[in-house]
Amino acid sequence: MSTRTARICGRAADAAKVRVAGLALVIAAALMMTGCTASPGLSAGQEAATPAPSTSSDVTGTVDPAVAATTAAVETTLKNLVAGNPKPDREALRAALVSAGIPKANVEVSVSRTPTGLDVDAMEAAALTGKSCVMGQIRDGGVTVTVLPALATGKCFIGDAR
Repeated sequence: MSTRTARICGRAADAAKVRVAGLALVIAAALMMTGCTASPGLSAGQEAATPAPSTSSDVTGTVDPAVAATTAAVETTLKNLVAGNPKPDREALRAALVSAGIPKANVEVSVSRTPTGLDVDAMEAAALTGKSCVMGQIRDGGVTVTVLPALATGKCFIGDAR
C-alpha cells in the first residue's frame, strides 16, 4: 500500500469515527430529552394534574403599579414599532422606548446585527423599573413581553448592552 493510499484510508477512518461520535451524541441527546417528557410517578395512561388558572384579581394584587405601567408602555411601543418595521435596528428600538417615557439610563437593548453584519433573529429590550426588568422581545414581527427580577448588578442584561 502506498503512503498516499494509507493517508486516504486514515482520513476515511477518521471521518467514520467522527460520524460514529456524532451519532452517539444525537442518540444520547434524544434519550435525555425523552427522559424529561414524562412526569415522575405517572404511567403512560395517566394525566398530570393541572393547576387551576389564577384570576386577574390574584395577579393584579401583587403587581407594582410602576412595573405594570412600564410593561404596558413597552408592549405598546414595541407593537407600534414592529407594525412599521418588523426588524427595527438597535437605535430605533432605544429611541422608541425613550420616547415612550422610559428614562434612557434604564433602557438596555441587544445588538441588531451579528459580528458578521447579518440581521439577528430576535431583538431584546429591557426597561429597569425598581428591582424588576420589563423584558421585550421582537422575533419574526411578533412581540413578547415579560417581567423578570433585575440582576445583582442592578442591570437587566449580562454584559454591556447600553
